[in-house]
Amino acid sequence: MRVWLPYADAVERMGGVPDGVEVDVYDGSGDPPATIDEVELYVLPYLAGLAPARLMSSMPSLKVAQTLTAGVDDVRPLVPAGVTLCNARGVHDASTAELAVALVLASLRGLPDFVRDGEQGRWDGRRRDSLADRTVLIVGYGSVGAAVERRLAGFECQVRRVARTAREGVLGVDSIEALDALLPVADVVILTVPMTDATRGLVDADFLSRMPDGALLVNVSRGPVLCTDALLEEVASGRLRAALDVTDPEPLPPGHPLWSCPNVLISPHVGGNTTAFLPRAMRLVAEQLRRHVEGQPLLNVIGDEY
Repeated sequence: MRVWLPYADAVERMGGVPDGVEVDVYDGSGDPPATIDEVELYVLPYLAGLAPARLMSSMPSLKVAQTLTAGVDDVRPLVPAGVTLCNARGVHDASTAELAVALVLASLRGLPDFVRDGEQGRWDGRRRDSLADRTVLIVGYGSVGAAVERRLAGFECQVRRVARTAREGVLGVDSIEALDALLPVADVVILTVPMTDATRGLVDADFLSRMPDGALLVNVSRGPVLCTDALLEEVASGRLRAALDVTDPEPLPPGHPLWSCPNVLISPHVGGNTTAFLPRAMRLVAEQLRRHVEGQPLLNVIGDEY
């Protein structure tokens, strides 16, 4: 069986591969390996654009496509019929959750202002907002949303949770239909939903209008979940604040009005791209390869309900 992996040291990082597995390395640059007709399991290169994914249409032996991203909205349409698509659920949870909380704290406590003031030698000790005693609404309570909540545990804030469907239990997760009632009492709204047809444009003018004055919106999901024009109207007026790791368009072009809004903090889609990524990614790939060779069910299979 032939496998394509995206890193030259991938086999070493994985602790070897099962007997009978032949490995080629393709990082998404240059010409693909000559074994394109033979590859059965393809680990798509990370952050290499869609060109490597388009190669799947030329892989007659392909059975499994494994992404190293949690989101697969751009890749999914390129997966040939009969090929199993798996995402990297769990790989980016910790890093993305870290950034979500960092964006919340930086925005509430005014860290960007401190940096700008430091460049000017200006001392501004005015009172800032605390995360303590605030209500945080996590919209999209999957593995990333749960990781965000774990990291909020020590900040003495109240957490509410929303997912596609309600879940009963110790924590309690409300359905998406509860947003109308929950948004007016949320001081911070953190978006961790996947990019699907149902979530595209979820955060529109109506959604934003239900958020209270001074509330903070944090997006670590995907840019098109949020209607940029609607957000611009709210942040330009100063009524809402935003911290965005993802934008629409992306990359955000120079001169875009979001750059100049003083109450908007932007990071360049780096939620999952940390030192935690590669070890976790290779552990997932090693497990997937073992399962595929042994005929066991794969992890993170993307079904029709995604």
